[in-house]
Amino acid sequence: MSSLGRIAEAILEFDEEKLLKEVKEALDSGLDPVKVLEEGVAAGLRKVGELFEKGELFLMHVVVAAEAAKKAIEELIEPKIMEKGEKRKGLGKVVIGTVAGDIHDIGKNIVAAMLTAAGFEVYDLGKDVPVEKFIEKAREVQADIIAASALLSTSMPVQREIVKALEEASLKGRIKVMVGGAPVTEEWAREIGADGYGADAVEAVEVAKKLVGVEC
Repeated sequence: MSSLGRIAEAILEFDEEKLLKEVKEALDSGLDPVKVLEEGVAAGLRKVGELFEKGELFLMHVVVAAEAAKKAIEELIEPKIMEKGEKRKGLGKVVIGTVAGDIHDIGKNIVAAMLTAAGFEVYDLGKDVPVEKFIEKAREVQADIIAASALLSTSMPVQREIVKALEEASLKGRIKVMVGGAPVTEEWAREIGADGYGADAVEAVEVAKKLVGVEC
């Protein structure tokens, strides 16, 4: 099996230690970091997403796989990509974060990892992110999408504030807004004027693709 195959296999085995080892070895051997990301880590994550959709894996499996992939990307792959001055041919740019007043980030981390695997350039702002920071980062990187997660019903109104802030900045339409999180519904997304809603990470990727004009 090739080193890229072993990387994908490590994700499917939910083995973070093995994944980090295989990624490091692949990079140390001179393999293109973009290739390691797209044909190794991303390929494994996509397979996890497919199996989850078929009901063959549980959410906890997706959580573990996404967290391991995120660590490999942030700690090993991204530094190499920056070092080489390379760029991925992305589907689009997504600024993602958990909104202000909310410190839950497991769901957001899964979506960020799956979006990266799908080919998006993802800027993860973390948790408890104020509206201004979403807008500022989206302007800075010329984002196509802001993905705002809310896991508490009390923090959901911040999603509405993000849409309103984009309107006030005359950016609504150019920058799409996706919302998600346990208490969030499609009806809520429509009510606040968001452009998309994902019930889970797999659906979030499909919605993001549609928002940038890519057929799923």
